[in-house]
Amino acid sequence: MHTRDRAAAITDVRNLFSEQFTGQPQGVWSAPGRVNLIGEHVDYAGGICLPFALSQRTYVAARANNDGVYRIASHWSGGITRAEIPTQDVRPGHPADWTGYIAGAVWAAWNNGTMPAAWANGITNPGLDIAIESDVPVGAGLSSSAALECSTALAAWEISTGSTLAEQSQVAQKKVLDGLRAASIQAENDVVGASTGGLDQTVALFGKAGNALAIDFATNAEQQVTFDIDSRGLAILIINTNAPHQLADGQYAARRAVTDGVAADLGVPTLRQAPDAVRRCQPWADKQWNSWSAEQQQDMPLERWRAVVEARVRHVETEIDRTARAIEVLRAGEFRQFGELMQASHASLRDDYEVTVPELDTAVEVALRHGALGARMTGGGFGGSAIALVDASQAETVAAHIASSFADAGFARPEFVIAIPSEGARREE
Repeated sequence: MHTRDRAAAITDVRNLFSEQFTGQPQGVWSAPGRVNLIGEHVDYAGGICLPFALSQRTYVAARANNDGVYRIASHWSGGITRAEIPTQDVRPGHPADWTGYIAGAVWAAWNNGTMPAAWANGITNPGLDIAIESDVPVGAGLSSSAALECSTALAAWEISTGSTLAEQSQVAQKKVLDGLRAASIQAENDVVGASTGGLDQTVALFGKAGNALAIDFATNAEQQVTFDIDSRGLAILIINTNAPHQLADGQYAARRAVTDGVAADLGVPTLRQAPDAVRRCQPWADKQWNSWSAEQQQDMPLERWRAVVEARVRHVETEIDRTARAIEVLRAGEFRQFGELMQASHASLRDDYEVTVPELDTAVEVALRHGALGARMTGGGFGGSAIALVDASQAETVAAHIASSFADAGFARPEFVIAIPSEGARREE
């Protein structure tokens, strides 16, 4: 996976801006991709997650215009992609393509009051000219969408207010970041239509170098957890399987519909608040059996459907417990136990939640076979990336074995990078 140094990325995005829009931007902002160590598919169930922000970032150069239009230029696949969206056209369900992450985040931050109605410098019909350069690979399960949303949202806030986040008090910074997080989540869920729970946007905004971020979605609390693996001679190896990663195709939403539906049937906001949900989920499964079969155009026997619902709920319950335990053992420096919990997480995602694909399973199996302490898929699944906790001196060897196994299986060539915990969204200059 390609990663530029900070200076090169800033130069590249500034050059793109001046080529596409003439003149200079008002600044350059960035936000990171993320990797989730453990706690998958539980953020929308009120669960606990443990991600960290990557050094791979999305860079945005931006300037306000007085034309009421979002003009976007992105360096993508060796070429330049352009788009123009009138600000008044942004709404739930539109634009539903990649530009919705950008325009939707600004629209939502404006609507929720995080950004002022009257922009700084006399802008009365605010639009934005935006140039984008990114080292977060699209489709790798490393949350390129949240990096795009959060970098754009921060840029829009600073331009609209005429101030910088760094100038604010800690209390004010937290309030702004909370508002930008809510706006970015709304852009993904309501504008683009990808049913995500907030993990990605939270770590993209609140991540810190050298730390993982423990996020409790039942209390909306975040806590930094030291992730000092260098001193232990360990590393996190990211394996981008290059299997296509799709979250907006209904698979993610179908699983969330089960967890949300069971919680509602049990009279609680999320499954986290429903003790013994596995034992108590059958009535909802029975009520939903016929409608689910009709929607999916799939004739599934009732007993099989009950087992599917139980498995989905079981994953959520056990993954929340695993993540709480993983935070404890990480704080105690018990990395071998942490690796075992990673393995159990992958097995649950594979067998109960059924979101892995052969490429992900192969990457995990081969990494473990060649000495990894732990390995698991990361992100939404259905393609994307896996991670492995490895001896740093053996990272290249593990990667070579995985690449060889992929070639033998006829899979696409994987890509590898060592993940380094980094900072959340920030102004670059």
